[in-house]
This record gives sequence, structure tokens and C-alpha cells, in this order.
Amino acid sequence: MDKSAIYPGTFDPFTNGHLDIVARVQALFERVIVAVANNVPKTPLFTLEERIELIREAVSPYPSVGVDSFEGLLVDYAKSVGSKAIIRGLRAVSDYEYELQMALMNRSLNAEIETFFMAPSAEYSFLSSGLVKEVASYGGDITHLVPPCVESALARKLSEKS
Repeated sequence: MDKSAIYPGTFDPFTNGHLDIVARVQALFERVIVAVANNVPKTPLFTLEERIELIREAVSPYPSVGVDSFEGLLVDYAKSVGSKAIIRGLRAVSDYEYELQMALMNRSLNAEIETFFMAPSAEYSFLSSGLVKEVASYGGDITHLVPPCVESALARKLSEKS
């Protein structure tokens, strides 16, 4: 059986909280796929290709971690890559309600795929991509919130929008 896990999300942008989850998950699974969602109703700041490239750079210290994109149902993607584990980060109780609904829906669609919830390390428990973009848009210091490649890309992207 494949001992891989999928860590899905929009990752717009990829934060140190995401990287924290990846670092901890890759120690538990033989292979981790950071799966960037392409079909979300959100309007991302970064294109799909930009997000994939930034994540690849951020996770490069972990050879067992790959980056891919997907459209459609996550359980269909998991099946297509032969994975039976989905990793989801939980920051707060508000995350839990939504994530539990998604996990139960995914289980109803494919009972062979399990969802594992991971709490972030304490220093990232408040962190979200939305907050990072907001702080960066006002010129705040985000060096401790995102990998260096994301910090540079975010500064460039926000200066283009000005």
C-alpha cells in the first residue's frame, strides 16, 4: 500500500504555517503531495503556476515532498495518485466545523480515504494566507510568517497592483 499523504489547499500564498505542517507530515509518510486547488471560487492573488513554483521552492529541503495541482473532487484526485490520506490543518474551532463537514463528505464519497487533522505549531496558530496578504498590503513585516521566496513574490505582486 502506498504510504503517501495529500495536503490540499489554495495556498495563496503558502505560509510558514503550511510549511510547518509539511515538515511534520513528511516525517510520518513516505511521500507527501502538496496539492494546489485550481477550481476554487476564490480569486487568488497568485496564479496556479506561481503558487506551484513558490511551494516547490519552499519545500525543496524535503525530497519526499512533491507539488501538484488538481481540479474537481479531492477524493478523485487522491484515488488517481494512489493516496489514502488527506491532511488538513486546524487552527481554531471555526476551522473544525468546516473541515469536519468536508472530511465526512469525502468519506461518504470514498470510504477508503482518511482525513487526518493536524494542529499547527503554536507560533502559527493564528496564521492565514488572508492575514498575510492583508499585513503585506499595508507594508507590514511578514518575514516571520512566510518563506523568503513567498515574501519576495508577494512584494513584487503587490507593487504590480499599485
